[in-house]
Amino acid sequence: MNAMVRKSLVVQLQAHGMERFPVLAHLDYEADDPFAVTIVFAHDGRVLARWKVDRGMLDEGLRQPVGVGDVRFRPVSDGLSEELRMEFFGDAHADGGRQHATVFVWAAAVGAFLRETYALVTPGEEDGGVDDFLAEVLTGS
Repeated sequence: MNAMVRKSLVVQLQAHGMERFPVLAHLDYEADDPFAVTIVFAHDGRVLARWKVDRGMLDEGLRQPVGVGDVRFRPVSDGLSEELRMEFFGDAHADGGRQHATVFVWAAAVGAFLRETYALVTPGEEDGGVDDFLAEVLTGS
């Protein structure tokens, strides 16, 4: 049986310059894929997007800006609450534009989720299976 952590959160989505609106974010972590967190955003029973992000990057984003590519995280505070700002960029369009969505989530909820994942797989103790894969390749199995 695969050890996993699942958490569903109400987050705030902001896209195309519109006001924020609530959507569900389902966070999944599986010990068999110890570096990744899958986030599925849904609204009214429809999946809006599915992203697989780096667990360490998600953690770092709670403390400082991180990411320069399609996924970027940074902490934000309005003096009353602490949030994690998550930015997601889609593929380039023919006109050169890109889809872009920003999600705001309560930082404490992400921190609690990450602590549960660390109880399964401690940071630095992840096994990506690289050693086993290399041994298999080198022995010709």
